[in-house]
Amino acid sequence: MTADGPLPPLKALGLAARMLEAHGFAIVARNERGDSLYLRRQDCSWHLRLSNHARTARQRAGRSDILASLVIDGPRAPEQVATLVRDSVRNFDAALARVDQASASGSRK
Repeated sequence: MTADGPLPPLKALGLAARMLEAHGFAIVARNERGDSLYLRRQDCSWHLRLSNHARTARQRAGRSDILASLVIDGPRAPEQVATLVRDSVRNFDAALARVDQASASGSRK
């Protein structure tokens, strides 16, 4: 593996976490194994999940506060990580807009 080659999953997760922090997210929790991080923006109650595995249906049911997930389950080049982060931030923002719109329309009577 060259310096410009793919990063192992844990290093790619670390890079993704740093990139998400640059987008205003902060790590607020992690699971016991340390392979799943939960990030959120200041003054926002919704989370973005960063992990090396997809959530199960049971996990999704237990954590309805997660609007988007970024899964890195294998080696990724830094450019691939950047694309995944960009897509995840876009998905988070779109989901947040839907939640905000639903709560705004639900409060009108």
